[in-house]
Amino acid sequence: MHLAYPAVLSALLFCTGLYGVLARRNAILVLMSVELMLNAVNLNLVAFDVWLSRTAEETLHSGQALTLFTIAIAAAEIGIGLAIVLAVYRNRGTSDIDRLRDSAEGPENHPDDGSDSDAPTADPAVRAGKAEATA
Repeated sequence: MHLAYPAVLSALLFCTGLYGVLARRNAILVLMSVELMLNAVNLNLVAFDVWLSRTAEETLHSGQALTLFTIAIAAAEIGIGLAIVLAVYRNRGTSDIDRLRDSAEGPENHPDDGSDSDAPTADPAVRAGKAEATA
């Protein structure tokens, strides 16, 4: 088999995964896209290992060994990533990345947006909380 076939397939898989990372809003789909990108790298490692082992007299199969390490790291990444996504979903009620970013970057978290933090607010509960905090 020629080296171009797995290289083109790997490039297509990697581009599909990159599109998934950049365009998706669901955190689980982003994790799946990262896994697709890692599988494209694994395919390249094995293809180049086989191609180079034909030319070398000693076959070390270092590409295949690296692929095993990549698979182990990917398994750990998906386990930790899913645990984080589930914890965030339980706390916030959504796994939409844009909504999570918007809630984390709310106006109360940015004091340098031009508003005066000591200005009186219209909400009496907020004023009461500030008064208790200063007392």
